[in-house]
Amino acid sequence: MLYDLSIYAGKTAIVLLYLFLGFRLFGKRQVAQFNLYDLATLIAIANAVQNAMTRGKGDLAVGLVASMTLILAGWLITRAVVRLPGTQALVYGTPTILVSDGVALEERMHKERVTHEELEVALRQHGLTSIAKVKLAVLEVDGAISIVPFR
Repeated sequence: MLYDLSIYAGKTAIVLLYLFLGFRLFGKRQVAQFNLYDLATLIAIANAVQNAMTRGKGDLAVGLVASMTLILAGWLITRAVVRLPGTQALVYGTPTILVSDGVALEERMHKERVTHEELEVALRQHGLTSIAKVKLAVLEVDGAISIVPFR
């Protein structure tokens, strides 16, 4: 039993070291800067290696190959976004204007599934109490709502 536990601990340490080295390919991006694609990749990697670390049917080599494939695919996509104009909009999406000159753009809000309550929360976070005080509100690609008040 103790031998089995030490094997699982060893496998987990190997996977952790392997992933740490693999994520260095992503550069110095912080978790707060992860986009939707990065998050999906991280979840897929977690799924790929979980059986390699536990009593699942997968073995360590399969988990390492699967995770490195996902990391390399993420690295290639990041390189394409940096080097090829227009790729960023395709991969990450584009910002959407939700409010223009104090008027909420209902169709865009509906399309982006942003409620008035969510917009009002963003307004309050910027010290505003009314949409009429907003020159521009933009739904950014990371899901945050940027607000530019009238001056």
